[in-house]
Amino acid sequence: MRLTNYSDYALRSLIYLAVKPERGVLANISDIARSYDISKSHLTKIIHQLGQLGYIHSVRGKNGGIRLARDPKDINLGVLIKQIEPDFDLVECFATTLPNTDNSINGITGSTNHDTTYDNSYGEANTPGLPLTLIDETAVKGQNTKAGCAISPACQLKGVFFEALTAFITVLEGYTLADIISNEVELANLLS
Repeated sequence: MRLTNYSDYALRSLIYLAVKPERGVLANISDIARSYDISKSHLTKIIHQLGQLGYIHSVRGKNGGIRLARDPKDINLGVLIKQIEPDFDLVECFATTLPNTDNSINGITGSTNHDTTYDNSYGEANTPGLPLTLIDETAVKGQNTKAGCAISPACQLKGVFFEALTAFITVLEGYTLADIISNEVELANLLS
């Protein structure tokens, strides 16, 4: 499993905002881009989405800037990644997006038994309808999935991959931004 640069830069931006600016001081995108040596234009898109999702608060104007909109302990890494990662297509047959109607706060509530159908319901707080990329369980014998895998209707490998993806997400859901900035002083010094 590999996360996109988009997700990586989103996480780095949140780390920066959690450790670098003094309390009450606004940061700016240029400072974040310079600290990590990444593209300011690419980072602008990421910051915009983080703002839309309620992770960052933007202040416009001459003395404007950005800051965290939530306490770091309230930013769950698993929830964040599920919101910003474009897909979790480990293999071709994972290319189905279904709405999430589960409103539980933490953890994956679906089954991961080897001999059962997967419930696939990741819990999301305050994000009803968040799309999730899932295995195409709708393929019927004799038909290919939209990605064209001939064995998808009978393939048991997709269950193994789904179980691995579930474990990956479950681990991320066990951490918050506060957990990964416990060495705040060291991180702030490195970002100077």
